Amino acid sequence: MKVSLIQMDMLLGDPQYNFKHAEELVCSAAKDRPDVICFPETWNVGSFPKENLSALCDIDGQNVRNQFGALAREFNINIIAGSIANVKNDKIYNTTLIFDRTGEYIAEYDKTHLFSPLEEDVYFEAGNQVVTFDLDGVLCGIIICYDLRFPELIRTLALKGIQVLFIPSQWPFIRINHWNVLCEARAIENQMFVVACNSVGKAGNIQFGGSSSIVDPWGEVIARGGGNEEIVTAELDLNIIENIRISINVFKDRKPHIYKIN
Repeated sequence: MKVSLIQMDMLLGDPQYNFKHAEELVCSAAKDRPDVICFPETWNVGSFPKENLSALCDIDGQNVRNQFGALAREFNINIIAGSIANVKNDKIYNTTLIFDRTGEYIAEYDKTHLFSPLEEDVYFEAGNQVVTFDLDGVLCGIIICYDLRFPELIRTLALKGIQVLFIPSQWPFIRINHWNVLCEARAIENQMFVVACNSVGKAGNIQFGGSSSIVDPWGEVIARGGGNEEIVTAELDLNIIENIRISINVFKDRKPHIYKIN
């Protein structure tokens, strides 16, 4: 599975520009013929504009469905459409939409853990479902940004048998060392590929850190972006997962009857 991460620089509060630029980046990434393209978090609104947020949001993902469904079909590519600020049932969600090669919308996930230091929990409604999906016969999972700090959620996905975890994000430069370490740790402890797409640029006073990462189940970084807009691409050798899980069988050796997590 060949994946390309769109490490996008976007404009705060300007969906029109961001949609246009996103399409340009898909067209550029498609030249390398990846199997999957992934975008960062809330790229449609350029991170988290609190003023007029509802008016800037997509409505039930309709704009993304129209644009990215068509692009996935045109280029015969699976697309993880990052995440978007999205109004559903009169509430605002941080939603990832996923499209297969035919342009069919096959799954969506609403961010579970909202970043309270920035009042995400005030403006957004939290999701409450664990989501897996199939891309070209590979079982995948999805989380968004701050979810990375909650190993219980990711272990739940691992126990469902996923091989690849996708993570759209808007992770700040000031804590980029946490991002790098956590991406590698989640890959190692769950013996899966972690494909984590971060943004770059600035929104208000926040500088985003890039460092989009593709990490194998041994924790080896097989591709990592820098601090500027770029497309980060690597091939995932999914055949290595079985041998890793046999040689260090953490799933077999678990003792769930003694774990108490409430």
